[in-house]
Amino acid sequence: LERIREMRRTRDAPVDAMGVEKCYDSSAPPQVMRYQVLLSLMLSSQTKDQVTSAAMLRLRQHGLTVDSILQMDDATLGQIIYPVGFWRNKVKYIKQTTAILKQKYGGDIPRTVEELVQLPGVGPKMAHLAMNIAWDSVSGIAVDTHVHRITNRLKWVKKETRYPEETRVALEDWLPRDLWREINWLLVGFGQQTCLPVNPRCNECLNQDICPAAKR
Repeated sequence: LERIREMRRTRDAPVDAMGVEKCYDSSAPPQVMRYQVLLSLMLSSQTKDQVTSAAMLRLRQHGLTVDSILQMDDATLGQIIYPVGFWRNKVKYIKQTTAILKQKYGGDIPRTVEELVQLPGVGPKMAHLAMNIAWDSVSGIAVDTHVHRITNRLKWVKKETRYPEETRVALEDWLPRDLWREINWLLVGFGQQTCLPVNPRCNECLNQDICPAAKR
């Protein structure tokens, strides 16, 4: 962990410049800010940070609020968010979720993981990140494909896990809670730059002498 922190010290991975924490309008009212955090998380699923960031920028130029999205027709929303992954599904999820937020939460986002994951298009990873970024509350470890892959490579899970949600439970079982917040951004950036899905750059990694998966 110390060595990964060292490798991530420069904070120059795509996630650092264009991740969800950089996508919302920090000068917006808190409620609008939280909504934008949730939306950027929904857009980011199976989409590169660069693409999510650009889509969020276009949305914000149209005034990104609960009401502005509810008033927008599906075709326009689709044109704005394209080419994020599964954009047609996301148009549907965004409209459904936004309507629920308006009706049930007064235009804000829920304050619990349980309620967040009930929203269309919102999974556990997004819910934990939303709690962290929007509500400044650590509810769990946000496990995406990078965190899932790297923690398995490092054998941070007792036995190999097949799904991110399985990995989250295994990690939370032993990892001290004060480390939960940083694990996501730390490992996502590490996964984007060094511990790549295919052909990881083991020769550039400070952990190559102790990593079980290192190609020596």
